[in-house]
Amino acid sequence: MAVIEVEGLWKIFGPAPEEARRLAQEGLSKAEIKEETESVIAVNDATFEVREQEIFVVMGLSGSGKSTLLRCINRLIEPTFGTVEVHGEDVTAYNEEQLRAIRRTKMSMVFQNFGLFPHRSVLGNVEYGLEVAGMSKSERQDKARRTLDLVGLEGYEESRPSELSGGMQQRVGLARALVNDPEILLMDEAFSALDPLIRDEMQNELLQLQEMWDPAATILFITHDLDEALKMGDRIAIMKDGELAQVGTPTEILTNPADEYVRSFVENVNRTRVLKADTVMRDPRDEEEARLRASSPSVSPHAPLAEILPIVLGSEAPVAVRNGQGTLKGVVSRTALMEEVTRNAGRPPDTEAVDEAVTVRTS
Repeated sequence: MAVIEVEGLWKIFGPAPEEARRLAQEGLSKAEIKEETESVIAVNDATFEVREQEIFVVMGLSGSGKSTLLRCINRLIEPTFGTVEVHGEDVTAYNEEQLRAIRRTKMSMVFQNFGLFPHRSVLGNVEYGLEVAGMSKSERQDKARRTLDLVGLEGYEESRPSELSGGMQQRVGLARALVNDPEILLMDEAFSALDPLIRDEMQNELLQLQEMWDPAATILFITHDLDEALKMGDRIAIMKDGELAQVGTPTEILTNPADEYVRSFVENVNRTRVLKADTVMRDPRDEEEARLRASSPSVSPHAPLAEILPIVLGSEAPVAVRNGQGTLKGVVSRTALMEEVTRNAGRPPDTEAVDEAVTVRTS
């Protein structure tokens, strides 16, 4: 089921949007159009949908239009042409009151630069949206405290943002977005300003939170980093010069790139560190499900194949795949995993990962 449906969306900055669109449809380049019309095409005829409870990643280099596209969806930037529908309602036709309502109740946003109020405490930042919505002080503070606990910030309620590390500030930003129980979470380069180790930690935490939420949010995630896109995305849209070059699952993009531009991005990717357990799992058989309920090693659906190799090779039986709530989603067999590990787009298998796994198994 589609939560967000984007149809024929354009964003053109400049004095001649109609002319710029006509020239783009005739095949002129972005640079040629700018020279002729003094108009810049930031988003070029984008059409896609975001499905319920998925993480949909828009990935592209700087200037590709990905952040503009995101802001057109909640109309922080006004689209020039096209429509955006949320649950079947045309957001591009909303008035200001309707926009405020959907941003307050259905759609939250996490920014790259955190966007925290420096004069408010951590708790004050997180409860702000509930305060604006008119919730009583005791209710909103109680809810804000529970949300801070969820993102690992228990005990920092009275701290100021300036007293926190970058990673902790981004957790506050995430908590502020989550406290409103949004159906849709928009994340614009949310982790790109963080150090690599903290960034990896935040990625893992978001994936775990997504498994734990009930119901899970629908997430539209913007990044310029391919590794992050492949790790986070259920599906990925790759943008180039305002256009969508390809939309697909990480597996589809890795194994069947749409053109040379996409191929150049993925040609050196180590697939075993990107493809996840859910790409090779199957439904458990009845006797397996009964056995797996008792006791067995388990892995997350989001765990990369390279990480689960030691576990699978060290087990005589298929390994359980469980979400953050402990629900059995499938099983991974040694045969299925090794077939995928050795199928590396025509290149030799990831022998380093296999050797490492075998060493762990036999040590």
